Amino acid sequence: GLIPYAICFLSAWSLCILFIKSRKHAFQRKTLNYLVVPQDHDFVLSSATADDVMRQILNTVDDPKYFLLFNRIVIALSNLRNLGRVTDVDEILRSQSDHDESSLETSYSVLAGFVWAIPVLGFIGTVLGLSGAIGQFGSVLQSSTGMEEIKTALQGVTGDLATAFETTLEALVAALFIQLSMTFLKKSEEE
Repeated sequence: GLIPYAICFLSAWSLCILFIKSRKHAFQRKTLNYLVVPQDHDFVLSSATADDVMRQILNTVDDPKYFLLFNRIVIALSNLRNLGRVTDVDEILRSQSDHDESSLETSYSVLAGFVWAIPVLGFIGTVLGLSGAIGQFGSVLQSSTGMEEIKTALQGVTGDLATAFETTLEALVAALFIQLSMTFLKKSEEE
């Protein structure tokens, strides 16, 4: 039937999403290698020195808003420059961190839906296979008169049952693999 194709389609789509997210994550991790704050021991972050750090960020990347870390720093420094109080930077960074965490969680909602849908499709395939096999078994019993005919016909029915259960197995394995991959990637992003 169509159920195994739907399972393969959702699984492939999930793996493509995970691959793209992993490439984006690797790109974001590279920002940790750049030094944007002066390494001078005499450097003190203040509203007067915020422009120096922002200038260094802009010299490092074209647009900081595409980088999680640089975007956080620019937002905090812009507020520091406007407000002039260093004590507010911690609150601003915490707020931005909560926003980024919420965005991260939301970015996995489609994958979570697919991880839910794939086993459900497997169970639907099993139910359809079982109902077909039971219907076929009823037909065999009605049309067959001898025990040998029933045995031969039941071999086809049990083959259909095996296919029905394989649908659930395939779906559960696919969902497990996707869920584990998603969990490891999400953990890495959160770190």
